[in-house]
Amino acid sequence: MKTRFLVGGALGLALAASLAAQAANTPAPQRFFDDFSQASISALSQQGWMVRTATGHPGVPGARWSVEGLSLVKDPQAPSQQWLRLSARTDGTPEGTQQTQLCQPRKFLEGTYAARVRFTDTPVQGEDGDPVIQTFYAVSPLRHDFDPEFSEIDWEFLPNGGWGSPTPRLYGITWQTVRLEPWLAYNDKFELPEVKAGWHTLVVQVMGGQTRWFVDGRPVGQHGGRNYPVVPMALSFNLWFSPGGLLPPSTTPRVYEQDVDWVLHARQVALSPAQVEQEVQRLRQAGHAALDELPPAPAELAHRCDF
Repeated sequence: MKTRFLVGGALGLALAASLAAQAANTPAPQRFFDDFSQASISALSQQGWMVRTATGHPGVPGARWSVEGLSLVKDPQAPSQQWLRLSARTDGTPEGTQQTQLCQPRKFLEGTYAARVRFTDTPVQGEDGDPVIQTFYAVSPLRHDFDPEFSEIDWEFLPNGGWGSPTPRLYGITWQTVRLEPWLAYNDKFELPEVKAGWHTLVVQVMGGQTRWFVDGRPVGQHGGRNYPVVPMALSFNLWFSPGGLLPPSTTPRVYEQDVDWVLHARQVALSPAQVEQEVQRLRQAGHAALDELPPAPAELAHRCDF
């Protein structure tokens, strides 16, 4: 019995040593991280962020996309921390509507996407009721109708309803392809009417032909098959108004806001929501306010922020 115990113990120690060596030799995932502690919005561009100024889809036809909708604000509970704030406004007319979008180039595909986002359900100015859409997503350009290489994973918060339903809800959508005019989309989605305004941690694992979705650590959806990204995507946040449902024009613009605490992408690895939180804390404690270890976007991919 004593000999068997010693042999088993030796084997156990050898196995533990082997596993530890394997773990030590396993490279850490390449990461992209930003907690938006830059000194100014212009400093964001030095770390690869692009601000949209091009008109077009999505949103109100004729609306402006502008840097005016971006700001950096202090966390009132922790002044050493800072948030990215997106704002959008409308007076009910296309020319009086300003929408906001911020993007990273097309270097994101398989791996884990995560962000801590504050959604809002009332305007900070003006009457409530416009169909505003608050997002965190990754997307490739739509080259033509039903482009087979079109790829998109998309969180959308609709506090005043939209897309044919008045119900406030959070959408999670994995796209196959789409035609914009007349609209015809092929995708897989879920709706979460129980998710309300406030801070939420959003996580999507894109690995092995499946996208797995989590809100505040809770699994909420899974998509696969043809609805799976196939080309590198741009990482984006935007805040816009659904066309056709704006309140009547008014002299007081309606202004909505969305805040982002941090964003993380771990390339080609599926991190659990708990691992995401641990990684964010580790990066912050190590002083990595912004980190980009990802391979640069291939030269043949257009660096655009217009979709």
